[in-house]
Amino acid sequence: MDASDYASPPSLETLYGDHHPWLQAWLRRRLGNAADAADLAQDAFVRLLAKPLSFGSRPQARVYLRTLAGGLCVDLWRRRQIEQAWLDTLAAQPEAQVPSAEHQAIVLQTLQEVDRLIRGLPVKAAHAFIMAVACEMSDQEIATELGVSTRMVRKYVAQAMLQCLKKL
Repeated sequence: MDASDYASPPSLETLYGDHHPWLQAWLRRRLGNAADAADLAQDAFVRLLAKPLSFGSRPQARVYLRTLAGGLCVDLWRRRQIEQAWLDTLAAQPEAQVPSAEHQAIVLQTLQEVDRLIRGLPVKAAHAFIMAVACEMSDQEIATELGVSTRMVRKYVAQAMLQCLKKL
């Protein structure tokens, strides 16, 4: 048996002890920030706690953890892009029109939920939905932009709205 193999499926405690320092260091190099790395490393193990998996070897566990952590990095970067876009929008508002901190937090959370929903749609459906709702484009304008029929545009927008309703 290879020294990198586990004799039996390891417990979460064993996985944490074997891989947490390595994962946190990998994330720190990738993110350039020790605090974010610590948070995401913890998030990775919390996900393992919520959905336990069995690994036959240390390399197998590391491949999984690195993949999971990479996805967590992408999620962090997307959240930060959304937050920055919202902050830029707020900065452009006259001071008298800036919403309360509570309202800002609600809007930011809603924007992140909409982003998750849109990322779950097929590309053309997501584009059609954004053009219809956010850009207020007509079906014909969207059809021309996407290179599809107006009937497909209506289908794409309906598909996106159905996803929204399912999430509610």
